[in-house]
Amino acid sequence: MPRATLTISSKNYSSWSLRGWLLCKMAGIAFDEAQVDPDSASNRQELLLLSPSVRVPRLERGTIAVWDTLAIAEYLHETFPETGLYPRDVTQRALCRSISGEMHSGFYNLRSALPMNLKARHKAFKIFSGARPDIERVKEIWHQCLLTSPGPFLFGTTPTVADAMYAPVCTRFRTYSVDLDPVLQAYVEAVLGWDLMVEWTEGALAEPDEITELEVEF
Repeated sequence: MPRATLTISSKNYSSWSLRGWLLCKMAGIAFDEAQVDPDSASNRQELLLLSPSVRVPRLERGTIAVWDTLAIAEYLHETFPETGLYPRDVTQRALCRSISGEMHSGFYNLRSALPMNLKARHKAFKIFSGARPDIERVKEIWHQCLLTSPGPFLFGTTPTVADAMYAPVCTRFRTYSVDLDPVLQAYVEAVLGWDLMVEWTEGALAEPDEITELEVEF
């Protein structure tokens, strides 16, 4: 099988690119990164987090092309089932799929009000009321999983698809200083300290300082 290529956008701003990249790294495949121009008008919608699937992430491996983050997750799970992208237990696996799908299709207000920006830190950010139910729902999901998980991740000692899906939310909660109880704060710190997240963040910090369109829109 030829070496794979993963097309992504800005590492600082693109939450969907981060999810796809994490999944490929977790599956252990060798791939090259192809980064589209984040300032291109055709990529504005994806960068503004208005859609989970515009042009990126896109995984190409031989004659296979897969786009949309959950489609990439399912392809990698089918191809490399031994890597543990989903929990082994069928009940836990169903929950993992459900909360991953919920993130994929929902939380619009959270994504709009708290755009991913790994370089920024806001100590006193006023969160508009429409985003608060989304934040509370994320907290509820995390508590539900961590109640039975040995930790530090949502389904155990190693990350799953769910952790990849919620990793950008962890960065948002840090960026905008969202108040968390000790259990959830420990989870966020575990995700942000994950070696793959550290690698991605280093790449994000090396990007140009800002994309004007994002600063204007938000």
